[in-house]
Amino acid sequence: MTQHTDSMQTNRTATLMLDDGTVFRGYSFGYERPVAGEVVFNTAMTGYPESLTDPSYAGQLMTLTYPLVGNYGVPPFTIEPNGLATFMESEKIHAEAIIVSDYSYEYSHWNAVESLGEWLKREQVPGITGIDTRELTKILREHGVMMGKIVFDNPIDNGQLTIDNYAAVNYVDRVSCKEIISYLPDGTSRSFPLTMPIAQLNCQLSTVNCQLKKVLLVDCGVKTNIIRCLLKRNVEVIRVPWDYDFNGLEFDGLFISNGPGDPDTCDAAVQNIRKAMANEKLPIFGICMGNQLLSKAGGAKIYKLKYGHRSHNQPVRMVGTERCFITSQNHGYAVDNNTLGADWEPLFINMNDGSNEGIRHKKNPWFSAQFHPEAASGPTDTAFLFDEFVNLLK
Repeated sequence: MTQHTDSMQTNRTATLMLDDGTVFRGYSFGYERPVAGEVVFNTAMTGYPESLTDPSYAGQLMTLTYPLVGNYGVPPFTIEPNGLATFMESEKIHAEAIIVSDYSYEYSHWNAVESLGEWLKREQVPGITGIDTRELTKILREHGVMMGKIVFDNPIDNGQLTIDNYAAVNYVDRVSCKEIISYLPDGTSRSFPLTMPIAQLNCQLSTVNCQLKKVLLVDCGVKTNIIRCLLKRNVEVIRVPWDYDFNGLEFDGLFISNGPGDPDTCDAAVQNIRKAMANEKLPIFGICMGNQLLSKAGGAKIYKLKYGHRSHNQPVRMVGTERCFITSQNHGYAVDNNTLGADWEPLFINMNDGSNEGIRHKKNPWFSAQFHPEAASGPTDTAFLFDEFVNLLK
């Protein structure tokens, strides 16, 4: 297999500065511009193309604990006829920056077309290597995630870099779609403006393959593979912005996606979900932030985890059984089990810290998972949850 070398190497120094005053010095291998954000860590061994393009990382400086990063390069950024990225989880990198211990300037993979560094430069996203990520992770585990910034060796380039309060920013509004999109299993899609009247939109949506079940997807920052997983199960997916009032549309099931930031900034979505729950027979499925928003719609409260769950190896147990699954996760908030209403119960529990990993309604066809059954990347042990949801539509 051919081995390639990053043609854009640099020895320019870069500095990571944490909110508590801790400083880490390293070298730039990405685009050189100062950035600020919430510093988090991910313990996955692979999957940096998927993680970087996951909208849930918006506003964050992503630290990878696996020591060697970049050795298999980056796949081509191709777009399918329906507008979905072939190998990525969205249309661009959403993380503010990537922090690694040892960046490999040499890469080799059958599907690689460029290096990680070249990709970062093309999308104007900083990358910093030579950082003691073990020490950085220890600090984040002990003190919790915190704000930080990356600056470069030329003070003129850095300017006045301010650090916003991560929880105060509505990142969901930044990454959610800005139009209504209908995806069909045959690989085609259609787009509609948000200003189209509901009656006209229903008419337009009913003109194509009316035999298909329709899933209304609330886009809080949905990953591409979630849409793929639904389409593979032969349903039409109607994707709407996070704050769009979809309750006048005709559909068979409601899906609430993953997304970045604090779920408390998404009250409009919660109110729309709560209105949809007036139909007790409507199947509802949520993933990641979707779990939190469904819980809030049901009356539960959310709290912020000390350092979050971001990895491919998080064990969860299905409540009431001895079934344990290894899951892919990326979240910084969790549902408070003690605030679930009498009609709700935990569906999954994290085996490491006992936090909530999903809920279900005791009578109605409503359930959710805090982890990512679609993976991309990571284990697919829980992909059966998509089957359970689609079966409820029939």
